[in-house]
Amino acid sequence: MPVSISVGPPVVTINQGSTFMVTAEDGQIFADSDHGVFADGTRFLSFYAVFANGQPWQLLTSSTVTYYAARFHLTNPPFDTEDGPVNGSTLALSLLRSVADGIHEDIDVTNHSRSPVRFNLEIALRSDFADLFEVKSRSFVRRGHITTEWNEASGELETAYTNGDFSRRFIYRLVYNSSPAAYANGRLSFEIALQPGEQWHTCCYYILARDGRERRPQRGCRPDHETGFDVLQRRWQQQATGLTSSNEDLYRLYRQSVEDMGALRLHDHDSGSDLWVPAAGVPWFVAIFGRDSLIASLQNMIVFPRFALGVLKKLAAFQATQIDDWRDAEPGKIPHEIRFGELAHFKRIPHTPYYGTADATSLFLIVLHEAWKWLGEMAVCREYRDVAVRCLEWIDQYGDLDGDGFQEYRTRSSAGYENMGWKDAGDAIVYPDGRQVRQPKALCELQGYVFDAWMRMGELFEALGEIDRARELRRRAADLQNRFEERFWCDDIGFYAFALDSDKQPVRTIASNPGHCLWSGLIRSDRARRVVERLMQPDMWSGWGIRTLSEGVPAYNPISYQRGSVWPHDNGIIALGFKRYGFANEAARIARDISEAASYFVSNRLPELYAGFQRRPGTFPVLYPGANVPQAWAAGSVFHLIQAILGLRADAPHGRLYVDPMLPSWLPNVTLSGLRIGAATVTLRVWREGEETRWEPTSIRGQIQIEQRRCQPWATAEQVQP
Repeated sequence: MPVSISVGPPVVTINQGSTFMVTAEDGQIFADSDHGVFADGTRFLSFYAVFANGQPWQLLTSSTVTYYAARFHLTNPPFDTEDGPVNGSTLALSLLRSVADGIHEDIDVTNHSRSPVRFNLEIALRSDFADLFEVKSRSFVRRGHITTEWNEASGELETAYTNGDFSRRFIYRLVYNSSPAAYANGRLSFEIALQPGEQWHTCCYYILARDGRERRPQRGCRPDHETGFDVLQRRWQQQATGLTSSNEDLYRLYRQSVEDMGALRLHDHDSGSDLWVPAAGVPWFVAIFGRDSLIASLQNMIVFPRFALGVLKKLAAFQATQIDDWRDAEPGKIPHEIRFGELAHFKRIPHTPYYGTADATSLFLIVLHEAWKWLGEMAVCREYRDVAVRCLEWIDQYGDLDGDGFQEYRTRSSAGYENMGWKDAGDAIVYPDGRQVRQPKALCELQGYVFDAWMRMGELFEALGEIDRARELRRRAADLQNRFEERFWCDDIGFYAFALDSDKQPVRTIASNPGHCLWSGLIRSDRARRVVERLMQPDMWSGWGIRTLSEGVPAYNPISYQRGSVWPHDNGIIALGFKRYGFANEAARIARDISEAASYFVSNRLPELYAGFQRRPGTFPVLYPGANVPQAWAAGSVFHLIQAILGLRADAPHGRLYVDPMLPSWLPNVTLSGLRIGAATVTLRVWREGEETRWEPTSIRGQIQIEQRRCQPWATAEQVQP
């Protein structure tokens, strides 16, 4: 997800599903900023300011009160009226906004003086209907035409945008206002007269209209008014595995992450089923994403394994069927990103959907297998069997560009991405001297994902009775493992290559990517220790997590997007890899880093990424400017970290749950309640006694056998030979 940095004052963000609002701390939306009210890839409101007799109000304090609501408290500066001057801090202005499809806004003004006050309250509104991509890049092209109409009788200000067959409308509807409004010069104006202690109130509805469908606010004047969204959120939180622990950092992070994951779900209202796909993150990625949605599904296996079913269904529906250079599509490929804004509507960007990802197809297979292992439902395997076959065919025919058995990528679209792995910023893949690696590129983790997918599909197709296909997939995985060791291992640096470049030479840059190969089980067991130790050296390990790139590389920048920053989801995957190869202490150290970092962010909410500055006494993690908050796979990283510490693995088809817990000293106890494996539900208590870790299931509903068993890498190449 290439991103441009937006540096500026702090913002307040509220969201529900695909509608979200980003404002300044005082609730205003500034022109020429990335603030606004957004839905369906469009900014419906681009400017909002409120005045008292032409003077801007002054902020007292503001905060989100939940993920979908925020409150702003302001007061007046001194201003003159016909009745005389009004001193500063005489009036209190309160704005309460809540999102549920549309947005509900309460405006309250209270006179705290001992004298009557008469003044004009003005609200300035503008809509530019900019495409989200234009807002993100700060590059706007004026198209179509905008009209604004004020209906005094109904108290509605409607602004409409039309460009050919593309149209959007923003309606600002006044409800229950204590005095009538007038509209002129782009401002709504209320004449307000308040006696001492008296309060004035109005409600405002933000209605967002697209293609004949209106997003109307579902909430009333009370933010706790229950809506259909709240029912879905409550159901999600009831279904999600619960966690308790005496470690407050971990407990608060887990609780916030469950809430954020629910808030980011994009519900398919038309399907009539309880299926959803997580949006990648607010504000830039409130859309369906292949890689992000799939990794978030993997993270949620210990929380609610059926989470994956909506992702599998939606992405399978968009699996490519033909070659399309503009969209970087090939038959069998799983999409990267789907957009619905104006630029996508007129095909000016390839996101309809765009297929510029080299890993989502392999990850789809990994998620399918993992969902089967947690749910135990062969029907899921049969439902996606043909989709899986097409994914495997894409890996062979299109993922391997030159037939050498490795996965590479090359962009064909003129608007495509330079990089198609998870580090998809245009400058993310560098040589040790800092130069950019040019396409085609064979990233190390792509090989790991394919190896893992082949091994998993070998097990799945064996269960489907397709023994020959299963045997061939395992044979090919063994061959890939051998060749990976031959070509990617660099003995001179004691580490695996970041990638193979266009000349098939190893890129000897120290980066976090080989940690994903530990998670995949691709790395040879006798070399795993060297990888773990290298990742934990000070140039990679910041104390707040493992950096994306070594400090020793000239291209390193701790506040870059992917050249030295810390990504929580990256660390969660690496921690699982550490645990897989038996490095439980190191996995727990990463978990401590990430959970303690979260305690410094508002509401213990992990951002998409933060700066890679070294942790020292008196320091704290530094938010990356422009990071998505909340962000799905950042929120889900704690689920992977807990899975690593407890060594949880499901085998629902055989009625088993495997555990291998090792609690560090900073985590004396943890209890998971409502953990689902197939049709069974388990409450698992884990605690420390001295230096030993103990565990017991305190409640089991359904048939499940729980065993302590260490997770292992996939079998070695020699062992998987037929």
